[in-house]
Order: sequence, then C-alpha cells, then structure tokens
Amino acid sequence: MIASQPPGRARTSLRRRPWSARLLTLALVALVAGCTTPKAESPGYDPARVQARIIHVLPASADDRSGWARDITAALAAQRIEPDRGNLCAVIAVAGQESNFQSDPTVPGLGRIARAEIDRRAAEHHIPQFLVRAALALHGPDGRSYADRIDAVRSERELSRVYEDFIGMVPLGKRLFGDANPIHTGGPMQVSVAFAEQYAKDHPYPYPIEGSIRHEVFSRRGGLYFGIAHLLGYPADYPSPIYRFADYNAGFYASRNAAFQNAVTRASGIPLDLDGDLVNYSSWSEVGKTELALRTLATRLDLGEGEIHRALAKGEQADFAQTDTYTRVFALADRLNGRPLPRAMLPRIRLESPKITRRLTTAWFAQRVDSRYRSCMERMR
Repeated sequence: MIASQPPGRARTSLRRRPWSARLLTLALVALVAGCTTPKAESPGYDPARVQARIIHVLPASADDRSGWARDITAALAAQRIEPDRGNLCAVIAVAGQESNFQSDPTVPGLGRIARAEIDRRAAEHHIPQFLVRAALALHGPDGRSYADRIDAVRSERELSRVYEDFIGMVPLGKRLFGDANPIHTGGPMQVSVAFAEQYAKDHPYPYPIEGSIRHEVFSRRGGLYFGIAHLLGYPADYPSPIYRFADYNAGFYASRNAAFQNAVTRASGIPLDLDGDLVNYSSWSEVGKTELALRTLATRLDLGEGEIHRALAKGEQADFAQTDTYTRVFALADRLNGRPLPRAMLPRIRLESPKITRRLTTAWFAQRVDSRYRSCMERMR
C-alpha cells in the first residue's frame, strides 16, 4: 500500500561536509557496491554481514533481494548511519510499507487519476476540453500520443516522465503545470522529490546522476538513499521508533511538535489541531493557530510575540526543544496537568491523495510501519 505524505516542503538545513569526508564516503559506497576500491578501515563494519542480515528478513517476493540489500547498505555507509538492527529494520519497514519492495511500484488506475488531474487543472484555468484533447493527441518523443502514454502508465516513474515531456514540449502543458511536475513523491520509499533535490544540494550524492535528481528518486538506489536520509538523517530523542515513522510521513519533528501543540492546548484552553505544523506553511503572512494560542500566554510565559515567532520557526529543527518557548510551555502545562505531559504524540493528520480510496491517517501509517518494524526486529539475526 502506498500512503501519500501531507503536502511536502524542503526539510533539510544540514551543512556540506569537507572534501576529505566526501572522498571517504565515496570510497565506502564503492566498496559496498562491489567495486575494486581498496577497503576503508571501519572497525566492526562488515558490508557482507550487513547485507546477509537484510536478505534474511526480506520477503521472498522481493525483486532482486541481493540488490536491495546492497543498495540499503551503501546508502547507510554514504550517510555514516550505523547499520545496527534498529536502523536496518526501520528502513526495511518503511520500504515494505511504501512499495512492498518493488523498485518501481505500480499504482492501480494511475492513468485515470492523471487524466482527472489534467481535467481539474484545465477547469481551473478555464481551458476548453477540445484544446486539452488536441494537446494530448500530439505525439511525444517515443512516437506515441500523450493520451496513449497516460493511459498506459502503471507507475509514478512512468507518469513523471510523461509529465516532463508534456510540460517541456507542449505549450498547453506549461500553461497547466508551469514548471512543477505534479508527481511530488516517488520511488521505493515514496520520498519527496523536493526533499531529495534540496538534500542533494547540501550533501554529495554518491552515484552518477542519470538525468536529474528527480530521476534518481525513482530508481531503487536513489529512492533508498534519499528515503534513508529523510527517515534517519536527523537526531530525534523519541521513546519509541513509531514517532520517527510518523515524522517520515508528516515531516521532521512532527511527533514532537504535536505533543507541544497538546501542551499549548492544555495551558491556554484553546483547542488546536495536533498536526505538528507550528507555523502557517500555506501563508507565511498569516499567523498560525498555534502562534495565536501562544500569544494569549505571552505574559504568563514572560515571552514577547517576536520571541515566540522565532522559536516556532525552528519547528523542523532539533534545537526548538531548547528554546524558552518550548520549555516554559511544558513547565506551565505540566503544572496545570498535575503530571508531565507526553513529549511525543502521533500527529492527527488525514492523508489526502487521489491514490487513496479510504480514510487513512498519519497515525495509521506509523502504526503499520511499526508493526513491520517489530516483526523485522524479531526475525533479524
């Protein structure tokens, strides 16, 4: 089952590493991938053993199990993430949930979904249907009409390529979509393309780029590399992995932030949506509900509105938990509650996507992944 994320936004502010670290990283990846690069010294790290542990727990139905194991191991090595049992099972659990270990997962009815999206955008732009049909009847680089290509697509990678050609070569395509390909996530871990593009600007990508970072996201190696970065590439002091799985779906520190919103509600008496969004991402000029609720507590917290706003702007960073806004809100809420409130909660977000045909939430996603994770932990040697 492929579960879409809430609307994505770039979520990385990590710095580039020096060239010496990059060269060592590339050497490690080459080693894991089976090249002839001399082995780097890494006490206790045995790529063959890591790959064997992964293969042991992958389902028999996975295509090219050794390839999956190699690419997971290489991605962890490239990002200096310890290939321990917990990290391996976290990656395996997310990939299993998102793609069932298909390198290019299929989506039922994808052509129909794509045509509906084109029609929706045409209606928004007041474009007559006869113009849409005429544009889709044009032939693309492979000799087929865009209508035929859309009807034949089975995966998001295929549809993304159709959109690229349609936007780049047909004037109406540019009018409908601008420069924004409407396929926002993809690959075996359904990672955000925007996240991957930003991450690649800040970190050396360890493979030759075939076409673009977008194309790499839809490959197994690239999808795993960027998916692992989004899942494990940031510090989070959670009491259970389930909160990291929720973050994977909802954004960095969404589980911590949902718990903070719960504390704001307890302290202010103003009910908030526990969605993990501390600022209004849809309109930066408008003050969000969490900030408005905090303003009613400003005097009790001995904080100015500017200080509150600056703290909330750090909501996708680790050090938000060290701000006076965070610590004073929890101190007040804990006192009113009579006992400490939780510092992590599953965000309450309903997943919205044309691919989803029933009511699903971030909590549902996190619980499904957590079940896979616990099963993997029991089976991994």
